[in-house]
Amino acid sequence: MTLLDVRDLTVTYPGGAAAVRGVDLRLDAGQKLGLAGESGCGKSTLALALLRLLPAGTRITGEVLLDGEDVLTMKWGRVRAVRWAGASVVFQGAMHSLNAVHRIGDQIAEPILLHRKATPAGAKKKTGELLEHVGLPAARADAYPHELSGGQRQRVMIAMALACDPRLIIADEPTTALDVMIQAQILRLIEQLVADQDLGLIMISHDLAVLADTCDRLAVMYAGRVVEEGPAQQVYEDARHPYARALSAAFPRIGDPSSRFAPQGLAGDPPDPAALPSGCTFHPRCPVALESCPEEDPLLREAGPERRAACVLVGSPAQEPREAREDPDALEEARPSSP
Repeated sequence: MTLLDVRDLTVTYPGGAAAVRGVDLRLDAGQKLGLAGESGCGKSTLALALLRLLPAGTRITGEVLLDGEDVLTMKWGRVRAVRWAGASVVFQGAMHSLNAVHRIGDQIAEPILLHRKATPAGAKKKTGELLEHVGLPAARADAYPHELSGGQRQRVMIAMALACDPRLIIADEPTTALDVMIQAQILRLIEQLVADQDLGLIMISHDLAVLADTCDRLAVMYAGRVVEEGPAQQVYEDARHPYARALSAAFPRIGDPSSRFAPQGLAGDPPDPAALPSGCTFHPRCPVALESCPEEDPLLREAGPERRAACVLVGSPAQEPREAREDPDALEEARPSSP
């Protein structure tokens, strides 16, 4: 059953910068979708646009169908209800997302009181249950954020996101600033909650390895667009778009000494959303760009079973230089071409 259906979503900030451009995504109940890409590629903007959490003056077009209802055309009263009962967000950086002067129990109880119309006693009971559900003692409801560790605060944020029994959880970099062991605990907790409650999950991260291990499907974004999307492990291990391939090659692999000591990088920086290159926006950094790339902006096309990629080379392997397909070192230096 389709839980979320995003169609041609475009987000334009005041001043004309297009942070998200024509994104199509689909998520079923119980499914986990990862969003990956460099900083500034539009991941967080896309997540906030799904619930209309962007600043006033931002133009959002397209459709965001949550359980068949378009969030972008809802009246504000309905949007407020959907933000907790339909979908909720685990914001990036639990260190800064909690109110420092309020007890965590009061912060978890607030959406329950507002959206579930519970009594104070009922909200307190629900808060204790939520804390225990994420692995914290109910007694910690009386603690202030500064009295908790980073991992405990992240668990509080997850408990808060679950307060009104949403169908969809959006987790924006949920393991930022946590050590590796705590990251693993938080990721396993999220996986367990999704499985137990049949939730949909959108997880945003820079770390493709984490997304490949956690999610069912993976979408890689560049310059506001999805440039590759498919089964998570397949995209991570055998990316079809040159950018997704470079992003994957940048991570050292356990058991591969060459990648451990010399992970591949990608020259240059993502483009300014207010001044995008012509044609394919990746072509100035692409190591396998063709002469037509500054002129042609390819749409997502079939790249295998349940896979799509936005590259003119997809489906035409004979055109792609052999060394770029077989030797990851070809991705180390981008061949610049004029816009």
